[in-house]
Amino acid sequence: MRAFSGWGDRQPNPGLSCCTAARCLKSIQGRVPMTSGGMPQTCQFSRVKPTMAAITSDSPGPLHTARQNARADLIKRIGKAGLKPMLWVLAAQMVASPLMAQDAPVADKGDVAWMMTATALVLFMTVPGLALFYGGLVRAKNMLSVLMQTMMIACLVMVIWVLYGYSVTFGGGTSPYWGGLGKLFLAGVTPASTVATFSPGYVLPEYVFVAFQMTFAAITPALIIGAFAERVRFSAVLIFSGLWVTLVYFPIAHMVWDANGLLFRMGAIDFAGGTVVHINAGVAALVGCLVIGRRVGFGRENMAPHSMVMTMIGASMLWVGWFGFNAGSNLEANGLAALAMFNTFVATATAALVWSAVEALARGKASMLGAASGMVAGLVAITPACGTVGPMGGMALGAIAAAVCYLFVTVVKNALGYDDSLDVFGVHGVGGIIGALLTAVFSAGALGGVKGDDYSIGAQLIVQAEAVTLT
Repeated sequence: MRAFSGWGDRQPNPGLSCCTAARCLKSIQGRVPMTSGGMPQTCQFSRVKPTMAAITSDSPGPLHTARQNARADLIKRIGKAGLKPMLWVLAAQMVASPLMAQDAPVADKGDVAWMMTATALVLFMTVPGLALFYGGLVRAKNMLSVLMQTMMIACLVMVIWVLYGYSVTFGGGTSPYWGGLGKLFLAGVTPASTVATFSPGYVLPEYVFVAFQMTFAAITPALIIGAFAERVRFSAVLIFSGLWVTLVYFPIAHMVWDANGLLFRMGAIDFAGGTVVHINAGVAALVGCLVIGRRVGFGRENMAPHSMVMTMIGASMLWVGWFGFNAGSNLEANGLAALAMFNTFVATATAALVWSAVEALARGKASMLGAASGMVAGLVAITPACGTVGPMGGMALGAIAAAVCYLFVTVVKNALGYDDSLDVFGVHGVGGIIGALLTAVFSAGALGGVKGDDYSIGAQLIVQAEAVTLT
């Protein structure tokens, strides 16, 4: 930002700085009647009523001549009133304000308000959304433990994020694997500090970005516990979650979303967390349930969900919160955020319909559990692609993900014999992999995506496959 220093090398009144002029203006306010806007009452604008911003604007328009006349009249009246120091203050504002507006990054209030809302929506996904979704899927005797685990995992990760997680992920380091220790304990993060968005010249308050990314970190380990629900101690869950976010989530998030990250530099597309959140959590869930082993009585006792009403309520909350997850990842309230929002609608709806249809064909009727599972599968699959594919591509992606995820949770899991209690890998892991890979296909402009003519589906598909493998 440049400070105003007169016009060229000439100073209108040597020895009279803008500060001095301001003091002079303040001293004469007592003897010259002033309006509530700080202008002399002798300056009347009853003939034309442009705003002060319009008066100081040189942009062409219907009121251009009126603005010039009003400005000249203002200067003339001020001069007659003996308020010459005020002339220099006014001139400084007229010249410096456009320069400052041009050079200074802007924290748009609409963007800030939207991102604060999106942050609250992602938290809403975790508590109560995910907690109720998982709570309804387990047996009644285990419901309270699942609710407690989900809530406390979120709280634990939030504290870890503030202490060192944000620094390790977005600390400003140049390593492709981690962000460094430059922002431990949020060092340097103040109400005045900002982070860049995807539009040049527009920024967000850093606290908003820290909070938004914190909610992503909080929900991811909470997803994992569904794979080994009903058979792990509370203390062990918390220890695992703290270690997992430190050793796995933070480095992967840095590699995908930080400008210096390995996968970011490779050109991998992950708009809202297909690899960082869903594949990451899905694979961890599969490993966890294999290491811990099956539940006591698995295959012999009835382990059906105890409350599909609660599961449906939780799934609906997840869908609502997912708009913050996907559209909020654009970091701005604009057309691209609208595309992400719209894809979150249509991909999810398509996936729920396709899952229900496949289930009806295979088993004779659809179920509430199937519809809720289809909703989540569609949400997972569209996450990495929501900002780069068109609505038709989003619907196709949701349909494919629903069909493949249904196959995994009903056929593959039973064939392999592992006990993924709430199908975390079958929905989040498999759905995330499908979404990440097909993002490369449906992002092409020829298929309704946002990519241009120089975009190569094959080349991007290789990059996406590498990102999935590394995750």
